[in-house]
Amino acid sequence: MTIQKRVSKQGVVSYLVRVSLGYKGGQQIVKSMTYKPYEGMTQKQINKELNRQAVLFEEKAKQDYEKQLKYEAEQQEQAENETAYAIKHKTFKELADEWLVLQEDSKNLKPSSLLRMKDCKERTYKAIGDILVSKLTYKKVQAFITSLGKVGVNKKTGKGLSEKTQKHYLTFISDVMLYAKKCGYIDNNPCKDITFTKSQHKEKDIYSLDEAKKILALINEKAPTDYKLFFNLLSYSGMRRGEALGLEYKDIDFTESVLTIKRTSNYRSGCGVYTDTPKTESSYRSLYMQPIIVELIKQLQFEQQEQSSKCGDLWHDTDRLFITWCGKPMHPNTPYTWLQRFCERENVSFKGLHSFRHFVATQALASGVDVKSVSAMLGHSQTSTTLNIYAHATQQTNKKALTSVANLLETA
Repeated sequence: MTIQKRVSKQGVVSYLVRVSLGYKGGQQIVKSMTYKPYEGMTQKQINKELNRQAVLFEEKAKQDYEKQLKYEAEQQEQAENETAYAIKHKTFKELADEWLVLQEDSKNLKPSSLLRMKDCKERTYKAIGDILVSKLTYKKVQAFITSLGKVGVNKKTGKGLSEKTQKHYLTFISDVMLYAKKCGYIDNNPCKDITFTKSQHKEKDIYSLDEAKKILALINEKAPTDYKLFFNLLSYSGMRRGEALGLEYKDIDFTESVLTIKRTSNYRSGCGVYTDTPKTESSYRSLYMQPIIVELIKQLQFEQQEQSSKCGDLWHDTDRLFITWCGKPMHPNTPYTWLQRFCERENVSFKGLHSFRHFVATQALASGVDVKSVSAMLGHSQTSTTLNIYAHATQQTNKKALTSVANLLETA
């Protein structure tokens, strides 16, 4: 124990009492207190009271520290017992359910990511749910992932699950096992170096320039304003379906002709229509609006204001651009179904909604727009993503550029 006299700038005297309680983890444990004498005390009285206070403080500090060490030891023993019990008894299903509850409470995962994890439960639990976490090996995980790629697993197509979906399942298992590692139930995550059943590559169905012009001309001639706007947005900007459906009027800057993507609108069975954040940080972006888009937005807003007056109390003021008759957000499947029926009726090629995004990217690259700008426009997190998806377009651009150089050399 040490006692140090201190005098402040104002001349106030105090004493710092420091007590050493030993070392823990290589660090000295020190407790301290400050004693201030009362006014009018003699030095002899101060010394006597100071020593008394110091002894009392030292005794109390030691007692408190012993209680703390005892409590920590009990907690450690309890944790070790719980860990030992979990190693012997906890199944993957039990731990996965526990982990999912934690994710819901912490809100660390995007709503769409959490829902996707929950979608993985049924097949995963059936295959490995009853296996002890401590007994789940690489071989068992690999066998399950391999089984997902076998013919007949996908009840809709009769084929195996796609490589992308297989990766979703592995992510679910791996995240749960990482949690198991943090809890001390396992030493190593068995989900490393898992291989996937390759899906048969399917060429992207992309609208040609003539096809895009034709279908847009028909839509602009015959479609209601909301569908005119929706498909012109996709055709002029390349935004994703969910991004377009998530647009709200407050995202529109009419002065600068700019719209900002801040959210997405999605649907999942059992959950309904819900709002989520964009796919990646890069997906938060602002895009220039062509005059036709600006005019369509203004027209749609006017029509919806009239509709809200007709609906009265039935109207839901969501501020969304794409809504139902009463103002609720439009179901994400509605534009797809509408376009499919429209194409059948008009006898034009139907290639889905995402083909408009591919069309924009392909035409931009083929026209000589640099990859970095196209990547930013599409909201890709890396230019390599754009290069991988639209390799055919970049190859055409390279061919055009190199041919122009060759022409210059040959002319010279």
